[in-house]
Amino acid sequence: MTVEVSKLPSGLTIVTDTMPHLETAALGVWTGVGGRDEKPDEHGISHLLEHMAFKGTTRRTSREIAEEIEAVGGDLNAGTSTETTAYYARVMKADVPLALDVLSDILANPSFEAEELEREKSVIVQEIGAAQDTPDDVVFEYLNELCYPEQPIGRSLLGTAKTLKSFSREKLQSYLSTHYRGPDMVVAAAGAVDHARIVEEVSHRFASFDGTPAPKPQPAMFGAGGSRVVHRDLEQAHLTLALEGLPQSAPTLFSLQVFTNILGGGMSSRLFQEVREKRGLCYSIYTFHAPYSDTGFFGLYTGTDPADAPEMMEVIVDVINDAVDTLTDAEISRAKAQMKAGLLMALESCSSRAEQLARHILAYGRPLPVDELVGRIDAVTIDTAREAGRTLLARSRPAVVALGSGRGLDRAVSFAEGLTQSKAKTSYH
Repeated sequence: MTVEVSKLPSGLTIVTDTMPHLETAALGVWTGVGGRDEKPDEHGISHLLEHMAFKGTTRRTSREIAEEIEAVGGDLNAGTSTETTAYYARVMKADVPLALDVLSDILANPSFEAEELEREKSVIVQEIGAAQDTPDDVVFEYLNELCYPEQPIGRSLLGTAKTLKSFSREKLQSYLSTHYRGPDMVVAAAGAVDHARIVEEVSHRFASFDGTPAPKPQPAMFGAGGSRVVHRDLEQAHLTLALEGLPQSAPTLFSLQVFTNILGGGMSSRLFQEVREKRGLCYSIYTFHAPYSDTGFFGLYTGTDPADAPEMMEVIVDVINDAVDTLTDAEISRAKAQMKAGLLMALESCSSRAEQLARHILAYGRPLPVDELVGRIDAVTIDTAREAGRTLLARSRPAVVALGSGRGLDRAVSFAEGLTQSKAKTSYH
């Protein structure tokens, strides 16, 4: 695989990875704007803008957008996250110019027709309702609010019915003009692509995105932790826990990722084995770490019978506290092997490769070579992983949210205070 990077005078970056054995290409536009860039009266506008991109331009109707791509066997999609929004396509190699034309058209020339706008607002209101009916989704909304109170990064990406109602064509256009700027945009492509040709196409088609950087979002501040119990008549109790993690640029990020994987990254993880396999307290339990540009989010999720919730949380706290001092070389090796396999397997997909390249450019300013990534994983030792665990527990007070019914939930969240581990804090003060 050959990675090439070019930067246009506007600041827009083009990155490609030519995979000559493929007959198809994945390509897209990634922008460094997401939910955390929104002002209070813009809550949900990033996601609405993503939806509206496919609802017609000054050159194409919404149906023509879909038909042109599908007529050549391709597909279009998009997604909004906390810090990025992406618009991407998968096509045969001969149709790369068409895909770039459509992608540039939906971003440079959206029509934002009033009828389509009102229809899409209604669609998202239905999406909000669906999320509220999904307990393992809504519990994380409450957790994010608790971790980042009164901050855009702590709000749902979908917005509210009230904020959606306030969005006009002019407001969408203003938000697009303010945040979709050359220095904050990446066009990434992988598969059957030619770098020079893509640079030529992008230079022409994305010329309207100038070189003025978009405004930076407010810095994220992890909250004071604490707990919240949300009572709903549900069969299961849904339990989540969070601690302040690390940003993308942290030198010890990979050590924390290894620690996280050992705790709850798969069927061999400590929590899965102890909570599900040994005690039968749940069907699903996992941990994850989400790094952002200036903060990080260590999270845990599980669901259990409400009567078992206190025991569940007590066991979780014991397992996490114990792991800080008892990680083994075998667990370190297994977690590192899982991370390397996941990385290398993703590289076999041109879609995953294009996305990874774009995210690297936005996060680090350059694509990280595979050898460098593998080297960072290999550099993790039992000592650095244990230290990452200790500093994780010492960095913040835990935030805990329980969703469900039964008096056991209050007892369950109180057990999480045991995660403010005195022995971890003592060793670092």
